[in-house]
Amino acid sequence: MGEVSRLLADYGPAFGQALWLTWKLTVLSFVPGFLLGVLVTVLRLLPLPPLRWALTAYVEVFRNIPSVALLIFIVFALPDLELVIDYEPSVILTLALVGSAFTADYLRAGIATVASGQVEAALSLGLRPLQVITAVVLPQALRAMVQPMTSLLIALMLSTSLASQVPFPGRELTALVSKIATDSAAGIPAFAIAAALYVFSGLLIAWAGAALEKKLRILR
Repeated sequence: MGEVSRLLADYGPAFGQALWLTWKLTVLSFVPGFLLGVLVTVLRLLPLPPLRWALTAYVEVFRNIPSVALLIFIVFALPDLELVIDYEPSVILTLALVGSAFTADYLRAGIATVASGQVEAALSLGLRPLQVITAVVLPQALRAMVQPMTSLLIALMLSTSLASQVPFPGRELTALVSKIATDSAAGIPAFAIAAALYVFSGLLIAWAGAALEKKLRILR
């Protein structure tokens, strides 16, 4: 316990900055990933088989590829194609692409919970297919996927450790722990502090997700 106290005294501000960067990367990757996942899902519902097949392939690829492999491709392979992306946007892009694939998959499952009779009723009222999707299907599907999206947000938060694999500007939690372990003999206490901060972040996200799900359940 004494080692942890000394470590917090020496690196307390650094841990605060690392936690803030972890949260920042989480938000900056989750928001575009969520919006892209919703767009992919809507387009997959349109009666255009070639587009549907292409987007299905997109979801399957990015849902099943390891995040670290995707990051390596973006950072080291894209420059060979004369497309250079800085390290921070590369990490955000990696997490956003993976997050969008899982969002599309979860939203597709949420759409399956919407009764087909509601769609038929909306069509009989003269609504176009896209209007039915955006006004009838999506709102109900989004309510059904709060918990899966909460789990995805926690997974993305933990996956921000990918930033430790590249020369990232600033250090998130995993990168900071690696530096402390290299510079001193306090590696185990540093890992314990980082683990506690990851757990705290995950519990905070889970609490927010449960509160949102409860609110949406009341509104149904």
